[in-house]
Parts: sequence; C-alpha cells; structure tokens
Amino acid sequence: MAEDAYQSASLETPQVGGGTETLSSGGRFSLTARILVVNILPLALLGGGLFYIDSYRTQLINERFKLARIEAQITAEALAGATRERQEALLVQIGKEQGMRLRMFDAEGLLWADSFALDEPSFEFDDISDDTWDQQFARWLDRTVDAIVSAEAVTDYVEPEAQTADAWPELVRAREERLSQITLYDWEDGTPVITAAAPVGLNGATLLTVRNAVDITATVRAARTTLVTAVLLVLFASAMLSLYLARTIVTPLRELARAAIKVRQGREREVEVPRLPERSDEIGLLARAVSDMTGGLRERIDAVDSFAADVAHEIKNPLASLRSAIESLPRVEDPDTRRELEQIATHDVRRIDRLVSEISDASRIDAEMSRATLERINMTGLVQEIIGSREHRAENLDHRIELQTRGFAAQVLGVGARLERVVENLLDNAVSFSPPEAPIEVMIDNDGNCVTVLVCDSGPGIPEKSREKVFHRFHSVRPEEEDFGNHSGLGLAIARAIAEAHDGSLTAEARPDGKPGACLRFKLPAA
Repeated sequence: MAEDAYQSASLETPQVGGGTETLSSGGRFSLTARILVVNILPLALLGGGLFYIDSYRTQLINERFKLARIEAQITAEALAGATRERQEALLVQIGKEQGMRLRMFDAEGLLWADSFALDEPSFEFDDISDDTWDQQFARWLDRTVDAIVSAEAVTDYVEPEAQTADAWPELVRAREERLSQITLYDWEDGTPVITAAAPVGLNGATLLTVRNAVDITATVRAARTTLVTAVLLVLFASAMLSLYLARTIVTPLRELARAAIKVRQGREREVEVPRLPERSDEIGLLARAVSDMTGGLRERIDAVDSFAADVAHEIKNPLASLRSAIESLPRVEDPDTRRELEQIATHDVRRIDRLVSEISDASRIDAEMSRATLERINMTGLVQEIIGSREHRAENLDHRIELQTRGFAAQVLGVGARLERVVENLLDNAVSFSPPEAPIEVMIDNDGNCVTVLVCDSGPGIPEKSREKVFHRFHSVRPEEEDFGNHSGLGLAIARAIAEAHDGSLTAEARPDGKPGACLRFKLPAA
C-alpha cells in the first residue's frame, strides 16, 4: 500500500503493490460539490431576493390600498355634512397633512373643488427629463426586475383633459355602486400612483384622492440596493473562491501534464510525478494514479529491457555453439567426430527452438489474458486430468503423484489452457528435482475464499534467499544429472505471470512437514 493511501467510503483505485486508495465522500467535500456550491449560491441568493422584494412591494401596495380606502371614506363622511367653506378647508388641510390631491365633484360630475387649486400643491410628480444617471439606472433596474418576476402590467397615470367625474373610471364605478374604489397607476418615473374614489353623502357627489406613493418605491429600491450590495459581495467572494479553486485545480494539472509530456518523450527516468499526498480530492487521486501509472510503466519498460537482454544472452550461447559446430564440420574427417558435431548442432537447434517457443509464449500471456473470457473451472478435475495424461505419456518418469483434496469444491474462474500450463510447469519442476521413485504430493484446498494447489517434491529444496529468484526469467538451476539446455528457465516465470493474471499468486516455500524438498503454492480466488 502506498504511504499516502487514505480511508473512504465511495471510490477505490488500485495502487502499485496491490493496495487500494479510496476517495472520501464524508469528511470533506469533493471538488465537484465545492464548485457547485460556490457558483450556485450567488444565483440562488439573487433569484430568491428578487422574488422576495417583489412580494414585499406587493404587500406595501396592499397596505396602502387599505389606508387609501379608509382615508377616502373618512374624508367623504367629514365632507358630507359640512358647508362649502368647511369642505374647501378640509380638502386643503387633509391634502397637506397626507400628501394627497383631493378633488370633489358634484352630482352632475362637474369639478367642485380641487385642493391643488385652493392652495399650493402638497406634492409634485417627478419630471424624468432632468433625471440623473443613477435615477435612470434605478428605473431601468425596476423594469428589468419586473420582467424577471413577471409582474403585472400597470396602467400609466395620465391626467384627463376634461375635469369631470366621467373622465375617471373609478369615480364612475363609485357613483354607480355607491362603494369606495381603489385603483393603482404607474407614473412615468416608475413610482406608484394610488387613487381612491368614494361617494360623498346621498346627493350624488363624489371624492377623488390621488397619492404619489414615492415612499414605496424608495423603500423597495433601498431594499434592492441592500440586496444588490450583498449579491455583489457574494459574487466577489465567489470569484475569489473560484480563482482559488481554479488554482488548486489548474496548477497540479499543469504539473501532471508536464510530467506526462516528459514521460511521452522518453525521459521518464528524470520525471518525478507529484503524488500530492496532502490532497484527498479528485486531483490528489489523479496525481497518485498518474504516479502509480508512471511507476508501472517504468517497471514494464525495465522488464522489457531486461527480458530483451536475457533473450539475447540465452540465444547467443546456443548460437555460438551451433556456429562452432557448423564451421568445424568441413574440416573434420573423422566420422565419430563429425557425428558428435552433428549431434551438438541438432541439440543447439532444438534448444533455440524451445527458447523461441517459450519466449513467444511468455510475451503473449498479458495480451491473451486481457482478451480472454473467464470460465468456471474445477481445479480438482483439471489436476486429475493432467496427472492421468502425464502418466499416459510417461512424463512423470518413475514418480508417483499423490493427490489429496479438502475443503469446498475447488471452483475458480479462469482460462483452462493457461491454468493447465501452470500445473504442468509445477509438476515438471517437481519431477526434475525429486529423487528416483520419490512420490510427488499435490494438495488441493478451498477455504471458501481461495483455492490452493500445493505441489511438493522430495528434492534438495530451495534456500530461503533464493525462493523469489526461481521465478525470474531465465533463472535455471537444474539437477546435475539433467542434460544442459533441456529447460529454458522460463517455466516458473510463465507460471507466476499466469497466476497473477488470474488475480492469484505463486510462491515457493519449504515443506510443511519438515522433510527435505520444496513446495510451490498456487493460489486463486474461489469462484
């Protein structure tokens, strides 16, 4: 396990050495979650604030409607029993105190009194022709927000040319229904204009109040200014956090990209791929995956280079012997000597052919296993068939192979031909090192998790320091009585490669009973 592996609950990645590294989904937020929160928060705040302010403005206008209705009704009652002089005085007084324009119409609908005509106007509509840029921007923002929240369109407020009750729809309804009528208009500067029409007495007179509710617009704009300020602050913070996140993402990615380019250019030996052990997010996971991949690539390149060198060395020896024998043949006249040279040449040709076959087989294992379809295989049946076939071919010489099984049924997933090759190689090795007539013991065990095939011989055994070397390519230490060149030194190396391609293992150890000899343990995951 790499030193910077960490615990998690969601995502795992294999590491060099057989361990796994996991990406935490609990204690820390992933980059995806952080980026989403940072970018969505300002938009959510802005959208929610816009709808809240529109609702707030509607609530203010509704409250003002209630106030306008009450004011109109109270004023109408006060005017109903007063003299003309008192009515005019009340119109002026209420208009100044409430900031309204009050107009009274007689039973024929003619204008009887106007607070603005009786005294100085209590308010003036804003002339937008001389507005400053900030006022123009405020109106543009009002229209934009209304469009976003799909606010209802409001009729523009326009003073009718005819100063009669019939020019005001709300006065017409008030006269017909004898009830107070409230209407909302919009002045050209975006401020609401609220009119209230109420019947005065029983003789058909009516009252019209007009209020320019600039305070509602001022309140809403102040709230919007506060919201916009908050949003700008959040956006600024979001931008800073986004830049920070961008740096935390881009900087290591650039380092990884530079390292990958150097590896692609063949300079992997001088490349130190950053592992970023302090990061537990996707970038750290990627960095360690690239580092592990580079390490695996280096190991593969070293293995290829070493294999090529070993192949050249192993083939060079029989080629030199073959060349010497062939060059000597024309100069030798003695029949026995010529026969001996021919035997040497034939032996060397067979040795080269065996080497080429073994090398070709070893080089195809990874490619074949990556494309192979795994099948359910009974290892007990497979080993029994192999033992019977070897006895029929007399490949066990005079050795008796004793097979024992225990545990569950030894079912595995694998490629039958390849697993057969492993067992054949293990039996070949045991036959080579066992003394004449000494039995070879094969034990098959399934503990529910792993299927183990243990092959034990009665030979000299393998020293502990050499138990790993026997699986190296072209490592061949053979018995003295065996002819030189009968083995390529690739058998156990091929067997281990097949075992590892099946997610298993192949190791060498001493006999568990303490007797002389060696045991080769072949383990596979149980199906």
